[in-house]
Parts: sequence; structure tokens; C-alpha cells
Amino acid sequence: MDIPLSRTEKKRRIKQLEKLVDEMGRLPPILIESLPCDEEICDLLRQASSLKGGAKKRQIKYVTKLLKSSPDNIDNLYAFMAQKQGAALQDKREFHEIEYIRDSLLNEALEQRKHAKENHEELEENWSSHVVQEVSSQFPSVDQMLLKRLAQLFARTRNRKHSREIFRILRAAQEDERFARAKQGRDQEST
Repeated sequence: MDIPLSRTEKKRRIKQLEKLVDEMGRLPPILIESLPCDEEICDLLRQASSLKGGAKKRQIKYVTKLLKSSPDNIDNLYAFMAQKQGAALQDKREFHEIEYIRDSLLNEALEQRKHAKENHEELEENWSSHVVQEVSSQFPSVDQMLLKRLAQLFARTRNRKHSREIFRILRAAQEDERFARAKQGRDQEST
């Protein structure tokens, strides 16, 4: 996604990554060896497992910093941890991603409505939305007009019902995309 991240969202994502690193540090040494990351990170995780207190926290933050510089590895690590310990970390990450997209869409609609009101106009249902375009590129099955209409209704009424409906639609599109990827993976394995 090319939606700019706020400072708060950046901090939230770093905290999530720290939780992932902490979980990886608790793995048995054999599983740490099989992590899909650099040998240096595996060594640092093995060291972190023997540390306590502040030293362990510093080590986790350092590993987080190293991982942050290579975002390609992060997705692989989440997938690995989901496979080994269940999908809780991955689900939480996806949940927060959908929340962020929804909030970005609502903020954009509020800003567009404010701008329209300054010009003595009303925000149309088919308003131009950068966020909806980004969402449709990530989730092609999503109904763009419905998202725009709900965001416009929220901007006009501030009714949280519309916000929850946007979240539900985005979550469903995310699930559809996940199932499509899983089906594609199974189809490739069978051929």
C-alpha cells in the first residue's frame, strides 16, 4: 500500500514487529536455525533467549531494527511463525492493517467533505478517492462505489455504523484474497 503512514501507525507497526521478534526469541534453538532470515539475526535471537531483563529488551529492539531495514523478510517470518505457533500474530497484523486502511479512508472522506463545504458544495457519492484506488489494487473484489458511499455517509453523519460496515467489507475482501492465494498455491502444488 502506498498510503502514507502516520507516526503513530509507524510506532504501532514497530511494536508488532517487536512482539514477533520476542516470540521468535522464545523458540527452541532448532527452530531458530530454520527461520527464513539472515544467519546474523538467528545468532542474535539465540543470544536473546539466554538474556534477561533490560539486556533482552535491548537485544529485541536491535533485532527489530535490523528486520525493519529488510521488509521482505518480515512477511516470511510472520508466515513461518503462523505455521509453527498458529496464526494469531498474522491475524493481528492483518486486523491492524484493515483498521489503518479504514481510518485512512474515513480521514480522506472527512477532509474531502471539509474542502467541499468550504466551497459551499456537498461531497458527492462518487468522489475521487486515492485510498479506494489503493484498496482496489490490493483487493480487486472490493466494491469501490460502496466504500465511497459509506465513507461519504460517515463524513456527513459521523455514524459509527458506517465505519464498522467499511471494516467488514475490507475484512471480507482480505479473506477473499487470502483464500484465492491459498487456492492458487494448492493448484500449483497439484500440477
